[in-house]
Amino acid sequence: MPVAVTATVDYNVTKPLYHSLTTSIDHNRTQLYGEQSIAEAKIICFNNPYLGRSYEIAIELPEFTCLCPFSGYPDFAVLRLLYQPGPKVIELKSIKLYINSYRDRTISHEAVTNEIFDDLITACDPKWMQLEADFNPRGNVHTVLRVSHGSRQPC
Repeated sequence: MPVAVTATVDYNVTKPLYHSLTTSIDHNRTQLYGEQSIAEAKIICFNNPYLGRSYEIAIELPEFTCLCPFSGYPDFAVLRLLYQPGPKVIELKSIKLYINSYRDRTISHEAVTNEIFDDLITACDPKWMQLEADFNPRGNVHTVLRVSHGSRQPC
């Protein structure tokens, strides 16, 4: 037999969950461990275990976001990194955290793509690298940026 449940809500005391999540931000709260990890993010590399071999590494980061410097709205993109490692290989968790550090930054598509690319080149000194930033369409405009470095060798 079904049981009837009755609940009473005092709307003068209780705010809907969506309201409390979107309007009351406590700027004095303790930083969450994920936020701290993102704030301290640096690209970490390790020694290439197959330095004499020509091979490629492909990394896709489908949840990239930053803020548009003109509207303040979030820009979303899929970042596709393809590279032939030199002496160093990029550690995956570090690139994830590094990429997430852009989510609250106000920066143009062109600037963010080239800044990330420069940081990756500096960190791992690849034989060849290409970064593609495929931004979600906004206002009927779809932007894809590609930047490359070095000479691609056959694998």
